[in-house]
Amino acid sequence: MTTEPELEATARIAQQLIRFDTSNYGEGISSGEKIAAEYLGSLLEDLGLTTTYVDSDPGRTSVVARVTGSDPSLPALVVHGHTDVVPADPANWTVDPFGGEIKDGMLWGRGAVDMKNMDAMIITALQDILGAGKQPKRDLVIAFFADEEAGGVRGSHHLVTQRPDLFAGATEAISEVGGYSVTINDQRAYLLQTGEKALVWIKLIARGTAAHGSRVMHNNAVTKLAEAVVAVGRREWPVHLTDTTEQLIVELARLLDVDPQRVGPEEIVLATGSAGGFIQGTLRTTTNPTLLKAGYKHNVIPDTAEALVDVRTLAGEEEAVLAEIRELVGPDIEIEVMHRDIGLENPFQGDLVEAMVASLGVHDPGIPVLPYLLSGGTDNKALSLLGITGYGFAPLKLPAELDFPGMFHGVDERVPLDALVFGRQVLGNLLTNY
Repeated sequence: MTTEPELEATARIAQQLIRFDTSNYGEGISSGEKIAAEYLGSLLEDLGLTTTYVDSDPGRTSVVARVTGSDPSLPALVVHGHTDVVPADPANWTVDPFGGEIKDGMLWGRGAVDMKNMDAMIITALQDILGAGKQPKRDLVIAFFADEEAGGVRGSHHLVTQRPDLFAGATEAISEVGGYSVTINDQRAYLLQTGEKALVWIKLIARGTAAHGSRVMHNNAVTKLAEAVVAVGRREWPVHLTDTTEQLIVELARLLDVDPQRVGPEEIVLATGSAGGFIQGTLRTTTNPTLLKAGYKHNVIPDTAEALVDVRTLAGEEEAVLAEIRELVGPDIEIEVMHRDIGLENPFQGDLVEAMVASLGVHDPGIPVLPYLLSGGTDNKALSLLGITGYGFAPLKLPAELDFPGMFHGVDERVPLDALVFGRQVLGNLLTNY
């Protein structure tokens, strides 16, 4: 009789986190993050740390702990993750999305890449440091937030406004969606996230006349909404490069051995293969319809129809984009802003950036590290309101054939087991030496 080898600690913790269904459906509807927060909190407490639990609503729990550094003159670093995940329909998956299955050398399940992998890496990096009797140079504020997948209103934003004392003395932060490897022209490189787009979540509302489905009805709310959704969804927004994306295009062109003066930015990005899945959306505004709601019976024309649109703009362009959307949909369509948050763009330089690059270099020498702008958003938005500069650094060394960006909010989310070990080591190196 044979037994399966025991999982490495990072994979084991991530697996347990995946098995907690912390699905966040938005609009305050959630399975709740309490069980995951208490599990992570217990691991922090096992390390001798004092934890603080903060509930914005029942079950919407975040947990924070502080690790004391050896040099009190240095500002603190926030190291944070979130415990909620977007919903997963088991019918679309080849495995149970909440089973934490190990298959093909990978850990599968909702949250394997977004972002229970990083949550586990934070814990095991701390175990390596504190378990060896070592101490980081600076204070570390370890935070696991609720509600990130709905804009952080009941998570990071709640803590920033209600418990800013928990982040006292912190000036910088690291979190998800950066520090992972991509393969470009058969060369590995790492993308370090230095900023993220602004978000504006809007609802389009069309009103018309309720009537029998057999009527001639020109004032049909569904028809009016459909026209508005097509106008917004089909809008081709112009390419607009920021400092970060300009730097990135130059570096990508070098790796691809093309002339960026002759080859356009979008063509360069698409030539990177799976890496383009995230990068393409950073070159311009995007307006993606994501949900439709109207009617209740086949033969009844409803008087109201609604659509949700996920709008992502470059920092500072929110009002201009909203004004253009109003022109696109016309005066008959109401626009309700459901949630909005700021964009960020930080320099690809400074002590923290140098430390992150150096930590990757210790475990994967000689590989270039490139700055990039995230098309999505993270809890760094909320922390920026406290003057904390946030970067994306959840280090993973990934196989070339793995479409890592495609698994964010996708099906069959998975992460290689050896990538989790790599992340634990790189993160441990950074937290020890920075």
